[in-house]
Amino acid sequence: MYRYRVEQAVNRVIIKRNIALYISLFLMTILLGLLSRASFVELPSLLALYAGDVLWAMMVFWLFCCVQPAARTRVIVCLALAFSFSIEFSQLYQAQWLNDIRHTRFGALVLGFGFKLSDLVCYSVGIFSAAGLDWWCFRRQVPAT
Repeated sequence: MYRYRVEQAVNRVIIKRNIALYISLFLMTILLGLLSRASFVELPSLLALYAGDVLWAMMVFWLFCCVQPAARTRVIVCLALAFSFSIEFSQLYQAQWLNDIRHTRFGALVLGFGFKLSDLVCYSVGIFSAAGLDWWCFRRQVPAT
């Protein structure tokens, strides 16, 4: 059974993603991201430093797959990159009301604290990894029409 519903459009095949599958991926990625930041999990220093940001970006990719199930993967990649980068660049703005939100647990997880170029690299790695995983596990199974 294919994980996509295929519909014929004018000169292109529209592949609609299975939302339940992508919600599961979204939730599993959140769990992995929280575990990567947990004090009781010992990770190698490189993973401990960057895994959370990579997984956060993967989660954003899965979220956009749920919100736009018929969108092409490259559109999802662009949306996820734009969203992730805008969150990172918003960290350059340090208004008191925004910093108050950042000092809550949810605000810290979503908005972060300080701008880092390395985060942009992590977001790119996470989003392109999720897109590759999406294609490898699901898209390549769709039969040609």
